[in-house]
Amino acid sequence: MARRGRSIPRLRSVSARHLAGPAVVALLLAACGSGAAPSQSPQVQPPAGASASPGSATFPVTLIDDEGTAVTIKAEPQRIASLSPANTETVFALGAGDRLVGGSDYDDYPAEAAALPDLVTFNGVIMEQLVAAAPDLVLAAGNGFNPPADIARIRELGIPVVVLYPEDVAGVLHDIELIGDAVGKGDEARTMTAEMQARIDAISAATAGVEQPRTFYELGAEPELYGPSDDSFVADMVTLAGGEPITTGSTTAASLSLERLVTEDPEVIVLGDANYGTSAAQVAARPGWDVMTAVKSGAIRPVDDIIVTRPGPRLADGLAALTLAIHPDFILPSAAP
Repeated sequence: MARRGRSIPRLRSVSARHLAGPAVVALLLAACGSGAAPSQSPQVQPPAGASASPGSATFPVTLIDDEGTAVTIKAEPQRIASLSPANTETVFALGAGDRLVGGSDYDDYPAEAAALPDLVTFNGVIMEQLVAAAPDLVLAAGNGFNPPADIARIRELGIPVVVLYPEDVAGVLHDIELIGDAVGKGDEARTMTAEMQARIDAISAATAGVEQPRTFYELGAEPELYGPSDDSFVADMVTLAGGEPITTGSTTAASLSLERLVTEDPEVIVLGDANYGTSAAQVAARPGWDVMTAVKSGAIRPVDDIIVTRPGPRLADGLAALTLAIHPDFILPSAAP
């Protein structure tokens, strides 16, 4: 079995980083936002002769995934394959973890997820192992995290595949509900997203009244400097956390020059790569960084990147952690009125 946690290579698409968690582990493509993730409730279309509605557990059901594909699920899935850590975590949180027959070699939460047979690695889906697991539903990840050719092959085998790729915070909540509908846990999913939305709303409303410091969320610094692209998932999180995100200046590029960062002059630097060996002292010692406001004031702060950027049930926890990284003295509000 493949090693867990940091077994993911350091350079990959941003989509992979969002779906797997570790900073920079996926940065070069995902901030492009190539697939549209709807922010409304998942579209549920009953096949002829059947009825279904969001939140129901009625099967057969036809769902529209994040790539716009209509996926018909004939019966409530009993053997679920998850091809990303975010999907795995969501299935467990919905109370259907006992139906998972396999996951990815990046799965790390909850603890029992790490014991699932590996059906996908950085190199792609291990098709023989997936077929042997005999899933009746596959939850895949879009925008290049799972190779499109692998997804097409699974569908050719007659296995329903729901592809998920949230582009923003609203998309995360949408996808939790989409997974819920796919596995027959729609009501549980909507209860979960309502609680998450309430907490997110409370934090974002409270931070709207405080100063919004220019904030650079560092995703990595080798071999290039990486940060959130324009209109990306991470930029959305920084805004909700009460910061003014410093982005790459492109919707497609995940890297930026030191010159651009110096010009933007961050007042806060949040280290999304802190879990992977980057420290505030190292950042402050980098050549040319001492002219930035954040470095001069010592506002270089680590954060748990996994909960901040993994699009799953802990996203509100991630927003809270990011808020405190940007505003250390902030008192987090309760979601309850």
